Amino acid sequence: MSKIIGIDISKQTFDVSFLKKDKWEHKVFKNVPKGFQSFKKLIEKNDWIVMEASGPYYVQLATYLNTFNFNICVLNPLIIRRYSQTRLYRAKTDKKDARTIAEYGAQYDLKKWSPDSKASTEIKQLYTALELLKKQIHQTKRQLASFEVTGLLNNSLKKELKQVELLLQRRIDKFEKQIEKIGNLAYKETIARLKTIPGVGIKTAIMMCVITDNFTKFESHKQLIAFVGFSPRLYQSGTSVRGKGHICKMGKSQIRKLLYLCSWSAKRVNKACIEMYQRLESKGKPERVIKIALANKLIKQIFSIAKNKQNYDENFKNLYVIN
Repeated sequence: MSKIIGIDISKQTFDVSFLKKDKWEHKVFKNVPKGFQSFKKLIEKNDWIVMEASGPYYVQLATYLNTFNFNICVLNPLIIRRYSQTRLYRAKTDKKDARTIAEYGAQYDLKKWSPDSKASTEIKQLYTALELLKKQIHQTKRQLASFEVTGLLNNSLKKELKQVELLLQRRIDKFEKQIEKIGNLAYKETIARLKTIPGVGIKTAIMMCVITDNFTKFESHKQLIAFVGFSPRLYQSGTSVRGKGHICKMGKSQIRKLLYLCSWSAKRVNKACIEMYQRLESKGKPERVIKIALANKLIKQIFSIAKNKQNYDENFKNLYVIN
C-alpha cells in the first residue's frame, strides 16, 4: 500500500514523517547526496513525497528524487501554514511540521512536481542577481548624492564611487544581454509571438516564458494570474464589514513590476486595453485599479497567444478563449 511521506527541509537536514501500520514514523537525514540515498531506501514505487518550497533548500532533493520518477509534490509554504492553523496546531518543530505536511498530502489531491528547464533556472538566477545589482547601484547613487550635498566630498572618494557605479552598470548590461540571449535560444518562437501583443516587450515576454516554463505549468489564465499575484482579495463579512479590496500579493514581484509598466504602454497601443481603460475611467475607477485590470488583460492575451501558438490579432477576440 502506498504512503504519503511528509518532508520538512532545512539547509543541513530534512525531517521525514509517514504513517506506517497506524503508527507515525519519524526520521532525520542530512541534506546532502548521502542523505538522499539513505532516504530513497524508504520509498516505494507508488508513494507520494510531499515537501514545501523552502527557499532553495528543497531543490536538490526534489531533483534527485525526480530522476527516479517518484511522485513528488512541492507546496507553497503558505498552504501548510494555513492548514496548520485550521487544525489549531500549536507545536512548531521540524518533526511536527513533517507530520503536518504528510497529513495535508493524505487529505488533498496532489500535483506532481517537475523541475524547471535549464534555461528557466539560469534566467531566474541571472534575474535575481540583476535585481541585487540594481539595488546596489541605486544605493551608491544615493550615497554619492548625499555626500555631494554637504559640499565637503573628497574628490578621490567621488572618483571611487563613480567607478563603482560604472562597474555596476556594466554588470547590469552584461546580465541583461545574457538573459536575452538565453531566452531567445530557449523560447524563440513563443517570445516572437508574445512581442506581437501591443505593449509587451522582450523583457516581459522572456519572464513570462520563464515563470511558466514556456507555458507548460499552467492550465488556465486564472492560475497564471493567481501565481503572478494579481488576483483580487475581498474583505467582506455579513452586512457591516466592507473592507477595501486589494490584490493578493502572493506571487512574483519581479514580473508584476514588468506587467505594471506594460499596462501603461498598452493603454495607448493595445485596442482591448484602450477600450478597458476608457470604460473603467468613465466609471471613476482609480488609476491603480485600472492598472491592475490592464495587467490582468495582458496576462490573458499572453497566455492565450502562447497556448494557441498564433500571433496577436485585435480583430479576433475569440482567439483568446482557452477552456
